[in-house]
Amino acid sequence: MRLSELSIKSIRQGLEKREFSAVEITKAALLRISQTNQKLNALITVTADEALRAAGKIDQLVADNQLLPPLAGVPMAVKDIFSTKGIRTTAASKILDNYIPPYDATTVLRLRDAGAIIVGKANHDEFAHGSSGENSAYGSTKNPYNFSFVPGGSSSGSAVAVAAGQTVFATGTDTGSSIRLPAAFCNLVGIKPTYGRVSRYGVIAMASSTDCPGPITKTVEDCAQVLEIMAGHDPFDATTPQISVPVYSKFLNGKIRGMKVGIPKEFFVSGMDEEVESLTKKAISKLEGLGAKIINVSLPHTEYGLAVYYIIVPSEISANLARFDGVRFGFPREKFGDEAKRRIMMGTYALSAGYYDQYYNKACQVRELIKDDFAKVFKKVDVLVAPISPNPPWKLGEKVDDPVKMYLSDIFVVTANLAGVPAISVPCGFVDGLPIGLQLMANHFEEGKILKVADAYQKVTQWQKVRPKI
Repeated sequence: MRLSELSIKSIRQGLEKREFSAVEITKAALLRISQTNQKLNALITVTADEALRAAGKIDQLVADNQLLPPLAGVPMAVKDIFSTKGIRTTAASKILDNYIPPYDATTVLRLRDAGAIIVGKANHDEFAHGSSGENSAYGSTKNPYNFSFVPGGSSSGSAVAVAAGQTVFATGTDTGSSIRLPAAFCNLVGIKPTYGRVSRYGVIAMASSTDCPGPITKTVEDCAQVLEIMAGHDPFDATTPQISVPVYSKFLNGKIRGMKVGIPKEFFVSGMDEEVESLTKKAISKLEGLGAKIINVSLPHTEYGLAVYYIIVPSEISANLARFDGVRFGFPREKFGDEAKRRIMMGTYALSAGYYDQYYNKACQVRELIKDDFAKVFKKVDVLVAPISPNPPWKLGEKVDDPVKMYLSDIFVVTANLAGVPAISVPCGFVDGLPIGLQLMANHFEEGKILKVADAYQKVTQWQKVRPKI
């Protein structure tokens, strides 16, 4: 039984028809992990005993003819930045190497209650600081399509585990690319919801004003189903509004005729890889062929997005990581990795006396201009379409010694986080055998629109069926 061929719907139907058991599904996941994890380094912790116990409870529901929860028996990997009760949670940092949380993050609790089964905690850049999966204290994650290349980060292990068939879906966090980039580089679907749409409670903070938990899946349909469970108001997170969660799967009817699709000129820049640009334009033509109306638009302050992001986010990182003092829990601060130290120093500098107004306050002002750009353009169009990255995946080690070059990989994705709007990555082709993704963005709390367009595109392209050979 290959998990890479199973969807959430097919697992549920198989359980209801008793074609297989939840224990069999879980054992298939654990077998695949044992066969591939040493090569890929996708999971930091494998939770075999926990998973088999949970699967046994699902099978008992089947045996008792009970109604199954929506994600019954579906294996999931949880990014190791989500607190999991009784399961080691490291944030991919040696400073938390021995930390076992006493509670579940809200999203983990919701997914467990929906019947999903944790098979492991996924590797990622330490404290989610990175775009490549190379900054983990537990070693780099490898791209499943070519082990010599990066899988994207920071949610590297989450994407690799899904692409490799170790699990059916995984949780990730997106602060400035960290769901969308690895989804794109691993030929998957990954959604960054509207800021506040999914609770951050129990997720170890990177940058509190831009962090967004979300799912990574093989298909848009699976993505919609998982997001329905993860999203919603949480009394433990004051940033989650009391706005009802739509049934996202109802948006997936393949019909986008008449929808207005905006193409921001600032996302097609000189220096962009020619094949990435060509595949993106072919994808836009596909949408036009489905009846969408293509409209050229402008987001004039996009050029400042990266600079604003790399002032605001390190500033919030420096504040959030101040709590890790080695006294209440964890190990001393010398256990921080190089990238964490770099961002702490950058943030502390930007917030220091004499520089706060010059850097941080000015960045916050420009952030408001970026938000205004999106607000204005969404009065004209339903969704925006753009590349995820100006380049395809790069080789492991290629950018490690040049942080600025690494940061530039986020140039097309950080503005969605700064504006708080939802964005999704959907597979749109391959460059030299390595996947790339198409990005769709919509106005606040309009995830249904980008899911609708992404699903329509996926139904006529089928890129998601090209699985890695491991």
